[in-house]
Amino acid sequence: MNPLLSKLQPYPFERLRQLFAGVTPPAQLRPISLGMGEPRHPTPAFIQQALVQSLAGLANYPSTAGEPRLRQACAGWLQRRYGVAVNPDTQVLPINGSREALFAFAQTVIDASRPGATVVCPNPFYQIYEGAALLAGATPWYAPSDPARNFAVDWDSVPESVWQTTQLLFVCSPGNPTGAVMPLTEWEKLFALSDRYGFVIASDECYSEIYFQGEPPLGGLEAAAKLGRSDYRRLIAFTSLSKRSNVPGLRSGFVAGDPALIQSFLLYRTYHGSAMGPAVQGASIAAWNDEAHVAENRALYREKFTQVTPMLSAVMEVALPDAGFYLWAKVPDHLGMSDAEFARALLAQYNVTVLPGSYLARDSAGINPGAQRVRMALVAETSECVEAAARIVQFIQSHTH
Repeated sequence: MNPLLSKLQPYPFERLRQLFAGVTPPAQLRPISLGMGEPRHPTPAFIQQALVQSLAGLANYPSTAGEPRLRQACAGWLQRRYGVAVNPDTQVLPINGSREALFAFAQTVIDASRPGATVVCPNPFYQIYEGAALLAGATPWYAPSDPARNFAVDWDSVPESVWQTTQLLFVCSPGNPTGAVMPLTEWEKLFALSDRYGFVIASDECYSEIYFQGEPPLGGLEAAAKLGRSDYRRLIAFTSLSKRSNVPGLRSGFVAGDPALIQSFLLYRTYHGSAMGPAVQGASIAAWNDEAHVAENRALYREKFTQVTPMLSAVMEVALPDAGFYLWAKVPDHLGMSDAEFARALLAQYNVTVLPGSYLARDSAGINPGAQRVRMALVAETSECVEAAARIVQFIQSHTH
């Protein structure tokens, strides 16, 4: 058995299941889950139709590189969305959702034979970053988020000694769970560090199309182009249709960037058996080529956040994120509860599920930056999210003396 498997920590939702063991929620209240970041808006009909119309492709083995039409659709979307130009033949690769690709990419770029191989990631973070690092034989290093800057990552806190052994940096913008978006100055800092120490940057951008203020979030390739780095050296951006197009079950996205990294990743994926099915490719082409459904989807999220955020901010510290579909709320100090105790009591008394923030972070320098926070995924219909918010308000008020 691979001994590295023993280093993996339980997934947050397994910990949540254990936390809720023995809890019997009130039967008179329908269950409402804000725990899992699973889009629940309906999948657009035209994407379903494209999937069905492509079923004849099941008779053929797909290419790991994907159909040229799919790569062209991905490159076209990058041009329209970010104003960046990529070669669809050498700088784009389809993936079966960003989760599997983020994991596989670490296995591609990490050289565990080099002493002290390190992977830097945000803290709190998407747990795949940690697992990918550990199973590649590297050591994760957790860069804390700064509450004073709407939970932007404090990259300056990473010591030079860590950067010297870093081979891979995971960034997530918009962030999960905090919703923070990296500005151009932050990208410039990271590119300079990458140039100095030679590490690769993996930019996880799966929440890029859910935003609330005027300007859409800056992407990694867009930042590189603005800074004169149009070769995208040591940079790969990961994007997905799951949140953008409400197709989490499709398992479809793509990576784009440095052609040398794409070439190595394609080699790895060819042996790993990661080709995207023809029917999924057909549906993906349709999704990437349409923007109207994305705007409609974004409007639904904006409506939810507009209604829910003021309700919750009346009783707990919570602010509209830069982007994404999570609220990153502080457990009120006067309740005298940890974030896990808050989540358990909320389920037991009001049948609402939230995710403890400490489950999404690791202790670093004696501090867990997710502690005393909870993540709420506003993925259900607006009325359900509003009802959940009302119950949370009641719960906090009932414990306020």
